[in-house]
Amino acid sequence: MEKKKFEVIIIGGSYAGLSSAMALGRSLRNTLIIDAGKPCNRQTPHSHNFLTQDGSTPKEISEIAKNQVTKYNSVKFYNGLAVSGKRGKSGFEITTSKGDVFAAKKLVFATGIKDLMPNVKGFAECWGISVVHCPYCHGYEIRNKKTAIIANGERAFHLASLVNNLTKEITIITSGTNNFEEIQLEKLKRYNIKIVEKEITAIEHQNGQLETIVFKDGSTENFECAYASIPFEQNSNIPKELGCELTENGHIKVNFMQKTTEENIFACGDNSTMMRSVALAVSSGNISGAVVNNELTQESF
Repeated sequence: MEKKKFEVIIIGGSYAGLSSAMALGRSLRNTLIIDAGKPCNRQTPHSHNFLTQDGSTPKEISEIAKNQVTKYNSVKFYNGLAVSGKRGKSGFEITTSKGDVFAAKKLVFATGIKDLMPNVKGFAECWGISVVHCPYCHGYEIRNKKTAIIANGERAFHLASLVNNLTKEITIITSGTNNFEEIQLEKLKRYNIKIVEKEITAIEHQNGQLETIVFKDGSTENFECAYASIPFEQNSNIPKELGCELTENGHIKVNFMQKTTEENIFACGDNSTMMRSVALAVSSGNISGAVVNNELTQESF
């Protein structure tokens, strides 16, 4: 790429990054998207709860978005991984794994998060297909099925309350002693939601479709799907290296305008919210693009 200096660099070219780029492209801002092409939902067969795209594959939505953003000539794409960043005299410098260096006045991180798979055989293969994280994204498609909730405590209770409206066959698997409060246990019992405290060692499946959960004691139980609450980490360490604060949960801390705690750095999408969905990623990306453009305008007008 000939031109190394930009007004804005967006790191991450999935839904949030492309949405931010569209807002900037429509304002003729000289923008670079750096993307490694590995979105966190690439294994998910279909995306839901996004108006006009309900049921489309994640790839289909991304391809439509990229084709539309490409029409704005001020937006450029770079296929690669951003590995480090530093503040320069007039903004920031981002270095990629290929050794290329790009500079910009503003940074937008749309880097997503990385789900940390448990040491359970078959879990990763089912993740996003029949073992899912969100009733809003997947619940309708797995309604009325025999369902496991792989979580404990408040998170498991919250999921159970939502899933109870979608199926009446729910078992919470806590993988150890449950830590529900007495009032929660009473409510779970009232709705015939079982609790299994045994540890999971494997998930038997066919091409990602859950069939059986295998427990450490050798017992098994058949299920058709499962919800799971698993830990995550930031996909990119660059925001933290540049001083951006993280929340207690590990997300990049942003305000309602997607500004991080560091001046001229923004974050949008899954890396900065507990609400993971395509629709919300697009929304936060659009906000970040508009706010970045406004700041650039105020600085030059």
